[in-house]
Amino acid sequence: MGAMTLPRILAIANQKGGVGKTTTAINLGTALAAIGEDVLIIDLDPQGNASTGLGIGMKQRVRTTYDVMVGDCDLRAAIVETVVPRLHIAPSNMDLLGVELEIAGERDRAFRLRKAIHALASSGDVPCSYVLVDCPPSLNLLTVNAMAAADAVLVPLQCEFFALEGLSQLLRTVEQVRNSLNPHLSIHGVVLTMYDARNNLSGQVMADVRDFLGEKVYQTVIPRNVRVSEAPSYGKPSLLYDLKCPGSQAYVRLASEVIQREKLLRAA
Repeated sequence: MGAMTLPRILAIANQKGGVGKTTTAINLGTALAAIGEDVLIIDLDPQGNASTGLGIGMKQRVRTTYDVMVGDCDLRAAIVETVVPRLHIAPSNMDLLGVELEIAGERDRAFRLRKAIHALASSGDVPCSYVLVDCPPSLNLLTVNAMAAADAVLVPLQCEFFALEGLSQLLRTVEQVRNSLNPHLSIHGVVLTMYDARNNLSGQVMADVRDFLGEKVYQTVIPRNVRVSEAPSYGKPSLLYDLKCPGSQAYVRLASEVIQREKLLRAA
């Protein structure tokens, strides 16, 4: 047996809801798959929006990330194919709400996800070069599991008034996880979402975030876009629903920027 090659694991996290985490997971995953990467999305949000947005109905969620986290099945058993070639997902449902209580007393409670991904990689059953973890909108044990497993955190940040406030809380959590659970964790980047060029506040937030984080902020900005918000109700990523719309095009650019950053990170 050669050394197992682990996929690159990116946690998509922000404790605020409605900032575009799931949309980013789905569309970034689709764009990466379109350029030849094998991508696995792990839905760690009890709301299961990434699963729904990729057309995975409740009946198809025979095994979910809940089963994986409590140890009832391995990750392989939960994975299903999506409408996008080379893109798989481990779906979730509301059962995930109970995970924290169920595994609170276990010594490995923060490493359940990491163990599951490593076991999948060593089995070679489902090839994946990227794992994107869609985190719940809170800094709970599920998000901590994602960060303990991840190489880096990708933060979607909505261009709105309290954006920076929430961001510093998230950065503190990343720092805590780095100090206690995962010394290799880094911030991959911050992607500004729901940008409205007609809104002065959007421009101000963008300037503030770039001042605060500099190079960590991706050049690509995701605009507010009706087509992108419609797509999940059709069970499709916006890249399949309407590739030409500004939102989809922005996610294609974000994917190439993520790949560029990956090259630099690997070279370092």
